[in-house]
Amino acid sequence: MTFLCRVRPASYALAGIVTATAVATAGLPDSADAVAAAPAPAPDPLSSLIGNLAPTPDPAPTPPRAAETPRVSHEPALPLGRAGLAERRTTKTLAPGVTLTVIHRGTGKAKRKRWASTSTGPWVVNVLTIDPDRADGRLQRTYGRTLADPDRTTALARRASALVGVNGSFFSLQADKRYRGLPQGLTISDGRVLSKPTGTSQEVTLALDSEQNALRIGRFDWTGKVRSRAGAGVLTLNRVNSPPNVPKGCAKHAAARKQRCADSGQLAEFTRDFAGRTPTGPGVEVVLDRAGCPVRILGHRGVRLTGAQTSLQGTGATALRLRRVARAGCLDVEQTVVNRPDGRRLPLRDGVSAVTGRYRLVRDGQAILHRRDSSLFGRNPRTIAGTDAAGRLMFVTIDGRQPRSVGATLWEAARVAQALGMHQALNLDGGGSTTMAVRGKVVNRPVGSERAVADALVWLAAKD
Repeated sequence: MTFLCRVRPASYALAGIVTATAVATAGLPDSADAVAAAPAPAPDPLSSLIGNLAPTPDPAPTPPRAAETPRVSHEPALPLGRAGLAERRTTKTLAPGVTLTVIHRGTGKAKRKRWASTSTGPWVVNVLTIDPDRADGRLQRTYGRTLADPDRTTALARRASALVGVNGSFFSLQADKRYRGLPQGLTISDGRVLSKPTGTSQEVTLALDSEQNALRIGRFDWTGKVRSRAGAGVLTLNRVNSPPNVPKGCAKHAAARKQRCADSGQLAEFTRDFAGRTPTGPGVEVVLDRAGCPVRILGHRGVRLTGAQTSLQGTGATALRLRRVARAGCLDVEQTVVNRPDGRRLPLRDGVSAVTGRYRLVRDGQAILHRRDSSLFGRNPRTIAGTDAAGRLMFVTIDGRQPRSVGATLWEAARVAQALGMHQALNLDGGGSTTMAVRGKVVNRPVGSERAVADALVWLAAKD
């Protein structure tokens, strides 16, 4: 399977000079709730391929310049607030082919009561651009010591020895306190599915291939099966690194073995990435070795996995079936991730990873307008990821909920991404999570103190 945007493998790169293209601001429908601001060509399916980009000649050498260059911008002004607001841009070269542009729009400070409605701002936007023709390195997803333990973007970037990074997937701050870092939606690391899609309409995934430095934005379906090699049966996998539901009447350990639990239950897989221990509770847990063969079959849930071990947890009737197939011998856990419209598979191999956001912002250069009434759609700090038409990787943060930068609505974020020249873009976790790090230090201004997040996208510059 090819990826949405092919970035040349000759240089693993992220970077480049920020480009701003004057393009139409018409919205492009993305769902039943998306409304186009003006007529536009019929959209491709959300997860259709962008296609391979034709090679472009190397740019002509340019005279050396200072590392940081304040300048008067000749690019289109950002579509934030009213026309004619003061705007200045400062561009800094972080490494060959990797630039950071900081855009200040508007002046002064905004009072709290006007953050949601002001037309004068101010706004602070950070734009990280990585040019695959010039930069040398690789993009990858990284997360904390376990999935259950969120960590700050700066800490994740430092641990990976990354040049730059931004926060990634959505996760639930209201989740079980033992597992607060668990991402919401499809996440993959080096071909291993670490969480499955939620199935909600707003979920959009950014898949990446670190070996080819290719990106794909789309919606994906996931299926999982547990198959007995001895032919004892096939079970449907319901969850990955997420506690299975315990059906009514099965809340006690003893009840899990009684017939009144025979009509319900779930099956979940846990990997060594999950936490120090798997979730405790009634049911059955089977610990598997690297080869998929049972090393322990327990009449309860909650164990510590070591080495390359994984485990399967069953509740209700599924617990009884799990015990039966495990006693027959080794098991194969089969997982498939497919492109939703056409069923083409996403390859689950080394170098393939994924993070998940909420709502696509730009498709094929057209900003997408979503109309909803919830806090997610109002003015908030934003983190945006995507590519421009030339294949450069772009990561954008818009600070918000502060006197110095009021934030952006989802529609404003889409138009900003379009004005910056992004050809494909999606909305990653924002709000208090919005963070951009350079050499392990924050370069934007998060709301309050820097928040621990589920994962991050980081750029690892190649070492000489």
